[in-house]
Amino acid sequence: MIGAGVFLLPATMAAYQGIGIIGWILASIGALTLALVFGKLSKLYPQINGGPYAYSRIGLGEFAGFLVAWGYWISIWCTNAAIAVALVGYLGAFFPELTGSTFLSSLTGLFFIWFFTWVNSKDIKTIGAVQVLTTILKVIPIAFLIIVGVFYVDFSKAFVFPFTSGSILPDITAVTTLTFFAFLGMESATVPGSSIKSPEKTIQKATLFGTVFTTILYILSFIVIIGIIPPETLANSTAPFADTAFEIWGNTGKYLVAFGAVASTMGALNGWILIQGQIPASAAKDSLFPKFFKRTNKNGSPILGIICSSVLATILMLCNYSKTLVEAFSYMMKLSTLSVLLPYLFSIATLALVVKKRNQKTLFLTGLAFLFSLWIVIGCGAEIVFLGFLLLLLGIPAYVYLKKQQ
Repeated sequence: MIGAGVFLLPATMAAYQGIGIIGWILASIGALTLALVFGKLSKLYPQINGGPYAYSRIGLGEFAGFLVAWGYWISIWCTNAAIAVALVGYLGAFFPELTGSTFLSSLTGLFFIWFFTWVNSKDIKTIGAVQVLTTILKVIPIAFLIIVGVFYVDFSKAFVFPFTSGSILPDITAVTTLTFFAFLGMESATVPGSSIKSPEKTIQKATLFGTVFTTILYILSFIVIIGIIPPETLANSTAPFADTAFEIWGNTGKYLVAFGAVASTMGALNGWILIQGQIPASAAKDSLFPKFFKRTNKNGSPILGIICSSVLATILMLCNYSKTLVEAFSYMMKLSTLSVLLPYLFSIATLALVVKKRNQKTLFLTGLAFLFSLWIVIGCGAEIVFLGFLLLLLGIPAYVYLKKQQ
């Protein structure tokens, strides 16, 4: 979860100031309800691969499983394009010319997408080792910024609530949708289920504790940033955490935090590229995706699926070539969020179907998670919903073709 979102979101939310805190709180509540849903599903189906795709196929049938795999796959390569943009933004703290040139920033982002595509051609232990290292490197600077930065916060700035005239609901919906992007990935532990020791216990614990831990880091770090950096300055920042550290410690702090952010985005990109190969591979094994997606190399990596997904992430980045880093990140972020909501909604429906009618707590949980997910769909906006719907519809001819080939 701790990847690109938290490191660039403060800039996209600068105009909202304290309203952003409300958004973080509401998004974290929604994320926790979804984490509980995935925790319960992992306990019911501990040994399967594919996470939301596998759960939806079991509970709702093959066509639903295909739509989830398709939507989830789209969300992943959209996410990877957004992460690459954020990675370049923080590299700009070391190499300012990167953020000053759209050509250089696009080229650098593409380099990292393809570098981690190569890393994911290796065995799973190598990929896991990269994840552990980058997780340590990214958490330390964030925690340090929170612990020290809280003494520099002007709370009168942090808790300003500039609601627009009329209803406050549109503002709260907007910030909750933006912040929810930072929680995407809570379900990732469910995807490689058969590769995890004691999955019926480990997946649930990892999902719940991981979500709670990141929630604490997200909210506290956001308060520190908006309590130190003025909103008009923050809105133009390509590295909000690094700029905040500069206000406290100067260049030393700026480079330390920027290094942590670069490590974080690298780790997120590495992890999501792993998932972008696993999801279509799982669907291909069930004859719901083209067969080439399940082909593996000598290391057991579904490399053709990974390469295909990275090509699509590359195209998305090139299509947003003319936008600024923050604009491109915001657009890809919303498209990714929308695309992943279908897998979430179908997973919720699966849990509601398989749970016993007398289990009122679980039914209440699924209802709450369903309503929250629908709210986020609304928050994505008409343009993103329209594009996401078109991308989803493109999967139907693919499904028909695959069924006719069987």
